[in-house]
Amino acid sequence: MNERRPTPEEPLSLVREEESHRGRGQLTIFFGAAPGVGKTYSMLEAARAARTEGKDVVVGIVETHGRYDTASLVLGLELLPRWNAKYRGVILEELDLNGALIRRPTLLLVDELAHRNAEGSRHAKRWQDVEELLSAGIDVYTTLNVHHLDSLNDVVAQITGVRVPETVPDAIVERADEVRLIDLPPDELLVRLRDGKVYLQAQAAHATQHFFRKGNLIALRELALRCTAERVDAQMHAYRREHGIEQAWATTERIVVCVSPSPDSERLVRAAKRLAASLHAPLLAVFLERTTGLSAHDQERVNHNLRLAEQLGADTSTLTGDDPIEQLLAYAKSRNVTKIVVGKTTHPRWRNVLRRDFLGELVRQSGDIDIYVITGDGHDSSTITAFRNKKPRWSTRAYVASIGSVAIATAVAIAFFGRSQLADVVMLYLLAIVLVAMRYGYGPSMLAAVLSVVSFDFFFIAPYYSFAVSDFRHVLTFCVMFFVAALISGLTERVRRQAEAATDRERRAASLFSLSRDLASARSIDELIATAADQMRDVFDCATALFLPDASGAISASGTFIPNEKESGVAEWVWLRERAAGLGTETLPAAKALYIPLRAARGRIGVLGVLPADSDRFVEPSARQLLETFGNQIALAIERSLLVETAKRTQVQVEAEQLRNSLLSSVSHDLRTPLAVVKGAGSALVFGNDTLSPADRLEYAESIVNEADRLNRLVRNLLDMTRLDAGVMQVNKEWQSIEEIVGTALGRLDDRLRQRKITTGLPPKLPLIPCDALLIEQVLINLVENAARYTPEGTAIELSARLGDGAIEVEVADRGPGIPQDQVDRIFEKFHRGREGHGGIGLGLAVCRGIVTAHGGRIWAAAREGGGASFRFTIPVEGVPPTVNDLDDAPPSSVPRAP
Repeated sequence: MNERRPTPEEPLSLVREEESHRGRGQLTIFFGAAPGVGKTYSMLEAARAARTEGKDVVVGIVETHGRYDTASLVLGLELLPRWNAKYRGVILEELDLNGALIRRPTLLLVDELAHRNAEGSRHAKRWQDVEELLSAGIDVYTTLNVHHLDSLNDVVAQITGVRVPETVPDAIVERADEVRLIDLPPDELLVRLRDGKVYLQAQAAHATQHFFRKGNLIALRELALRCTAERVDAQMHAYRREHGIEQAWATTERIVVCVSPSPDSERLVRAAKRLAASLHAPLLAVFLERTTGLSAHDQERVNHNLRLAEQLGADTSTLTGDDPIEQLLAYAKSRNVTKIVVGKTTHPRWRNVLRRDFLGELVRQSGDIDIYVITGDGHDSSTITAFRNKKPRWSTRAYVASIGSVAIATAVAIAFFGRSQLADVVMLYLLAIVLVAMRYGYGPSMLAAVLSVVSFDFFFIAPYYSFAVSDFRHVLTFCVMFFVAALISGLTERVRRQAEAATDRERRAASLFSLSRDLASARSIDELIATAADQMRDVFDCATALFLPDASGAISASGTFIPNEKESGVAEWVWLRERAAGLGTETLPAAKALYIPLRAARGRIGVLGVLPADSDRFVEPSARQLLETFGNQIALAIERSLLVETAKRTQVQVEAEQLRNSLLSSVSHDLRTPLAVVKGAGSALVFGNDTLSPADRLEYAESIVNEADRLNRLVRNLLDMTRLDAGVMQVNKEWQSIEEIVGTALGRLDDRLRQRKITTGLPPKLPLIPCDALLIEQVLINLVENAARYTPEGTAIELSARLGDGAIEVEVADRGPGIPQDQVDRIFEKFHRGREGHGGIGLGLAVCRGIVTAHGGRIWAAAREGGGASFRFTIPVEGVPPTVNDLDDAPPSSVPRAP
């Protein structure tokens, strides 16, 4: 047997996998069945061993829970300072992610992977912190209990009666570079619990009666062992694939049974299931589909046998190819199968001379794979005769067309070639046979071959119009002609079948690509449901209902058909048990629709209901498999959409918390400073009135007035920002003079700008602008105050305006230290302050942006040549401004308003 050549996708997938791991840190998980088995202790021991080897090891966060033995292992290791988060008046210590990224050790210890971070943290879960650390190239040691795995959350809740809220996606564990199982027998764990080595005595007594019951610990231990075994098995498969090892390794038993249209195949499947159960091995069922195709009756039997295998818990597949033995052995080696189960040969021995001996060739080429040839138990004939009689594969029309093709070929041969050019006549008959084979298949083409030989003898071989043959040499010609015709017919049928199979595969791939593309572009759950319904209708000709859970956990339907109460009950059953039911299944088969569970990495997502126009649409396993693939894609898209929504809500909460903290920090400082000045000046006036000179009293009074103005501006900015965020700020546009607005703004800042030189550059005859004078005045005040705050005393401030393309552009510039390049885009954000120590709460520029935007203009900042900063904003000039005569002649109540 020739060695199987790898497909182009296999080395490409290996390269992609290596690329994804390049530059990424390694994740090691210390995995256990329950708290107290020694995960943190083992992690610290491994960390100390790594430090002995010369690695840079830092403890990011480790929870010792008061255990002396565990805490003693932390001594001597570098500790990363923790980040303190205030939550409802309580200080919570969390991993300092920024500090870890800045410190950047070779190995970082992060305990309790499933931990939920405090509000205000960058990520909601600690495993997300670990993902960022790994992306930065930092190796991570962490710990995890089996009941925190997302896929096992429901199983653990059923066993223990406790639903664990903190979970970790299975994908995180699957991508881990190493998983070390920390195992401890339940009896020893219970002894540790009673000795107070896991929890305090009061907590330990309560835990022993609930979560830490011995039965629960045994079940959790089995889950942990199974998870670890599955991971080791996956690693073994990956190693064989990476090193091109095709030989099966019998590390664990795997059985594959070959399904066929034979009436005995059902017995074979049941016997293989018993064999797999006795060996505690997974069962696989495959159908070897030849390119010559099957009759409708045989296809129905194959579908029945594959459905039976699925009901017995087997994974089913259909293998297509010209060489079924090669396809079967390649599949077995790729799945590390150790035993192949086939049925006994029932045909006579002489047929092996004419056709390939399947069983003998399979045994010779199987190598280290065991071949089991069995018969199984007695079968129930009712299951064989229960198939529906379907329309025959080849209709009468096909055979009539075959006869007509031979008749036409005969007529053409007589008309154009006669009886003298027999070679051309033979070629014409062969052409007719090829055309029939391409159009109608094998049966009609074989009829055409027989009729061609008969017609050739009757019309073209002497004696004419008789089936007698005068020359015995023509008998050999007839035999060769029939053999060649039959061979061409078979080859043409095979090519046609291969083309049909390729077209079918292309259609499936195109439909999956179209579904994935459209689902990826969906922006909401509603769009996703509509997209899925459209794709299901186009591919399967069916109506779709998607059942998704609400906040209470109850599922509700939406889609292109609304199920009644009975159909909804079937969907509820599927949701609770996560098994397919309804049309075409053995569970609730009276339902009008088929319902399949939708699962993703985080567990169950919902239920997909399909109501096909043809009730037999999903009888074939290939159609069911394509439907399940569609369901998987839809489930992943729904999960992705839900995760995006969760991330957005989390981001909003984090930003809101940051804004609240910034507001409280800024306002508390900027309120306390002027209030302290007002209180001090007021106290001096009240209690030192007799000793103060008139000049001192005036100075104190001016201080009170100035600080009161400062408080007024602070409160006004807060109120303006609140109105802008709420969208309730009203802009009353009227035709105004920019010169008057500038003059008023500078007049209000006269006291604060006594030590400044203000230069104005306003060209004459600037047009009137449509604006709210009070709001634009506020913009100018905030910009000038900002320039005064961030520039040294005595530095000049320049204020200018010019007429641009349909807008007035106003500029406030200074010669201060300027704006750092990394803050140019953030300087107009709320609560953002350029440099500490200059006062202000970071709202002035945000208010300016809101007001200018409400006027339809834009505002920006830039660095000036020669040093300093420049703030510019534009106000569009819309409509025709009134003339001076119009304003003089019009009464006050009829002054023209701006558009």
